[in-house]
Amino acid sequence: MKVMAIVSIPQPLSPEQQARIMPKEVPATLQLYLDGKIEQFWFRHDVLGVIFLLEVQSIEEAKTLVEGLPLGDEGLSQCEFIPVGPLAPLGLLLQGR
Repeated sequence: MKVMAIVSIPQPLSPEQQARIMPKEVPATLQLYLDGKIEQFWFRHDVLGVIFLLEVQSIEEAKTLVEGLPLGDEGLSQCEFIPVGPLAPLGLLLQGR
């Protein structure tokens, strides 16, 4: 199942938080990518945060993975999880062939 995880960081990190958390956040995120859990990721331009396209078994797994990253573990991020899939109504166009 594919899930979009929309992550925002409501308060800018202090220099101390950045120095303590980001050296752990980046490798942990890259490990999820290398493990095939994160298919794609983007930096947000509207607010501080990221968007992940995840390949997981459930919404619960997506929450566990993303909220388990260092920023989430410290309660510094907010996440929204949206299950997504192919645009099924397009199949109706093919039936007329």
